[in-house]
Amino acid sequence: MKTLEQKYKKFDELNKQAEQGGGLDRIEKQHKSGKLSARERVEVLLDKDTFVEFDKFVTHRAKDLGADLEKFLGDGVVSGYGKIDGRLVYVFAQDFTVYGGSLSRTNADKIQKVMKLAMKMGAPVIGLNDSGGARIQEGVESLAGYADLFHLNVAASGVVPQISAILGPCAGGAVYSPALTDFIFMVKETSYMFVTGPDVIKAVTHEDVTKEELGGAMTHNSKSGVAHFIGNDDAHTLMMIRELIGFLPSNNMDDPPVRNCADDVHREDENLDTLIPVDSNKPYDIKDLITTISDDNDFLEVQPHYAKNIVVGFARMGGRPVGYVANQPAFLAGVLDIDSSVKAARFVRFCDSFNIPLITLVDVPGFLPGTTQEFGGIIKHGAKLLYAFSAASVPKITLITRKAYGGAYDVMSSKHIGADINFAYPTAEIAVMGAGGAVNILHRGKSEEERAKAIDEYNDNFANPYKAAEIGYVDEIIYPRQTRYKIIQALDSLKNKRIAMPQRKHGNMPL
Repeated sequence: MKTLEQKYKKFDELNKQAEQGGGLDRIEKQHKSGKLSARERVEVLLDKDTFVEFDKFVTHRAKDLGADLEKFLGDGVVSGYGKIDGRLVYVFAQDFTVYGGSLSRTNADKIQKVMKLAMKMGAPVIGLNDSGGARIQEGVESLAGYADLFHLNVAASGVVPQISAILGPCAGGAVYSPALTDFIFMVKETSYMFVTGPDVIKAVTHEDVTKEELGGAMTHNSKSGVAHFIGNDDAHTLMMIRELIGFLPSNNMDDPPVRNCADDVHREDENLDTLIPVDSNKPYDIKDLITTISDDNDFLEVQPHYAKNIVVGFARMGGRPVGYVANQPAFLAGVLDIDSSVKAARFVRFCDSFNIPLITLVDVPGFLPGTTQEFGGIIKHGAKLLYAFSAASVPKITLITRKAYGGAYDVMSSKHIGADINFAYPTAEIAVMGAGGAVNILHRGKSEEERAKAIDEYNDNFANPYKAAEIGYVDEIIYPRQTRYKIIQALDSLKNKRIAMPQRKHGNMPL
């Protein structure tokens, strides 16, 4: 019979074996490629000494193709729970040192356990992905594992925040679980995502493309819009996740976490009074306004490299997290197009799912014209943003800083689609279109002198917020320097907002 000391010794040995994953040599190789190990990533992400691990000694059950000849404790996924800034989160980290992080049936079971507990306990779930895809030796068992995870991702959507970090390869079926989550983080030069790799593309379409060009971090952050954030390395990316979690509630029944605000809510900045150029065709950076009015000038922008004509992201106002949606006059004049509409619609839907008030800053000349946009479906894609704003039941505050033209005025959280409080600056212009276009239609064939006079008359009538204010479509016209306190006052008045929605299974969003 084994002594107590021998039993504890065996336990210690198994613990040590499990913590080495695929072995020290493979961990060293991971380090040389600029990546942390799965366990190191969990330690960086979570508060010190808070991680509790599940299924540390689990091994795979596969027998085909020689799989039964090599087994690793934990089987390539580190899973459990811990805390971020003292708040509960669930986490799983794929271990590339074990079978290249490929997904086995037991991997999927471990991840499902974590996800189900996250939903039961009402806590965010964070996936640290570093996987070559399905484990070939397990065939349909691995594929079934992926589908089970996809099904859970959908069940958890809008219930608890789901965050994915791509910290290495993510290929084939593996990409769809992250795609179903709320936010995707990627790392410069060491992470990539694609459904089919460069070799398959070469064979089928004869295109030459590298992994980085096809599915690298900057590709998905700037071109495809698949990813939302990009980090310099693993540690930087994990710190960004911690920052994001600070803005989010733990689940859809909670309010976002309120912090003590040391920044004076009455603070005014007279520089804002001259931020909007007198010439309505001159650009300015809307992020200057956002950072100036936000607590401690802090703004976490989401998808900063994609569809730059619209800006979305998180900030705090008087200690409360808010989501900003803002046209960006400094890029394409802030026009709405396919990419910006989808980017903003997705963000609005997330904020509404998790009780985060929406602040919309409007300076939009309209929708981008052209065959590329029309053939690409700008009508249905623009309707996504309209649908998202209209369906959102969280507090909605809208500020028109300058142009609000045509249908784009309606779409950008206007009073008519449910905005609760609508502000405008004296520089606001609310009209069907700009003066030049309107006069071209209304005064076709007139002399230059007559046209110039008509433009002046049009500007007098429409290049201001007063017509809208007269009929209650704008609740208050404010000085730019007052923006911070006015928005905080509005948020305070709306904190108990309740809205009764008609009973239905769900609406049919124009996808």
